[in-house]
Amino acid sequence: MAVAVVVVGAFYALRPLPVPVDTAVIDRGALSVTIDEEGKTRIREVFMVSAPVAGKMLRAPLEVGDKVIAGKTIVSVIEPTSPTFLDVRSRRELQAVVAAASAAVSLASSEVEKANSELKFAEKDLKRANALSKTSVISEKAQEQAELDVDSKKALLAIAEATLELRRHELNSARARLIEPQSPDMVSDIGGCCIEVRAPVSGQVLKIIAESEQVVASGALLAEIGNPNDLEIIVELLSSAAVKIAPGAPATIENWGGSKNLSAKVTKIEPTGFTKVSALGVEEQRVNVLLELTDPPQDWAALGHEFRVFVKIAQWQSNDVLRAALSALFRDGNDWAVYKLVEGRAQLTGISIDHRNAHVAEVVGGLNEGDEVILYPSDRVDDDVRVI
Repeated sequence: MAVAVVVVGAFYALRPLPVPVDTAVIDRGALSVTIDEEGKTRIREVFMVSAPVAGKMLRAPLEVGDKVIAGKTIVSVIEPTSPTFLDVRSRRELQAVVAAASAAVSLASSEVEKANSELKFAEKDLKRANALSKTSVISEKAQEQAELDVDSKKALLAIAEATLELRRHELNSARARLIEPQSPDMVSDIGGCCIEVRAPVSGQVLKIIAESEQVVASGALLAEIGNPNDLEIIVELLSSAAVKIAPGAPATIENWGGSKNLSAKVTKIEPTGFTKVSALGVEEQRVNVLLELTDPPQDWAALGHEFRVFVKIAQWQSNDVLRAALSALFRDGNDWAVYKLVEGRAQLTGISIDHRNAHVAEVVGGLNEGDEVILYPSDRVDDDVRVI
């Protein structure tokens, strides 16, 4: 009897202790396979305000974040560029041009006086011809010739007057070329010379490119304006991932700084990719994917232009699949397997899976709903090992 007790005691003393494990139950539920990538927000239509003329831009009256109204809010004020100083040679050349233009005006004025005198003479001659024609002293042809002379002289007078007007404009143009920055003509025109650049659309100032007073060229960018409510998200996906999604695919916006995740949907997958070098120095082909926020604007009012977000785009999803925790799965050769808990022991079980994400996998064979499997099996867990 004593020997039997010793044998039983030795058996229990030398028997391996059960391995403590964590377990999870195989259940049915929703499964979503997503493509995860960082993205950024951007306003769809960003309007670039540029300088319409070259000149000196006064200090910007607006700040980033200010609201603007189309056609009313002044974005910038520009004084057109003053004429440059003339050297002695150029000034004398232009003075000669002015003198020649002035002489041309005098000549044209004399031509007007000459044409006017000839017209008056022709009109008097016509009156005499009309009086003589009544008594048949002159022929009808002579009277018609007198009328023709009057019409011709009127036309010559009109030509002379137009030529005089042309010469006067040429003289003004020549004088304008002599204007210099500190000349009396320039000083008298300073008042009201500035050009006010107004907002092309209503919205908000996104960026002030030229803030301090400075000289700007025609077409120089001054500011960026956009509507903060017209927001979209752009994500640079690997081209191999972009082909797996389609416009309309649902997405979730996470880690954007708000208290809850946001809903979105894919609106466009651009047809052209581009090469981008990763942080590891590997060249990758990327494609821009655009998403639209579907939650009310008040839910994402804190988001602005070019904010960082984390996007999960649904590649595949189902509301009723048999699910197993991904932490329970491991490779057994070329197949997937789990340790199923059966009567306190680990039972090596081969399974087949289909879709999976970072947390769960869809089980298509080898397990049933309600089965209990071991999570994170260590090297102490083996087939038929006792566990607790």
